[in-house]
Amino acid sequence: MSAEDLEKYETEMELHLYREYRDVSRIFKYVVETDRRFYLCNQVDVKARTEQGDVFFEVSMSDAWVWDMYRPARFAKNVKVLTFKDVNVEELAKPDDDPKV
Repeated sequence: MSAEDLEKYETEMELHLYREYRDVSRIFKYVVETDRRFYLCNQVDVKARTEQGDVFFEVSMSDAWVWDMYRPARFAKNVKVLTFKDVNVEELAKPDDDPKV
């Protein structure tokens, strides 16, 4: 497989992943972004923990979808992430929340 073939394959996979995200995003309530992954989920809990003076975050999610093109199954019932980096949680606006309506 040439470098060009690999790049074309990865571009197609990324496009497929984006389309899947677009299709499933409306069924989730939250977007969670960590330093390694991007998640959609319906329940999220973030707790700051301290161990030996270091602070880290424990992120627990239920009913989640993971943005990862190399993952064979992107839906997960429960996800737990431990990270020393920032965690961003946003509540998604539902189409009914559209201010133009």
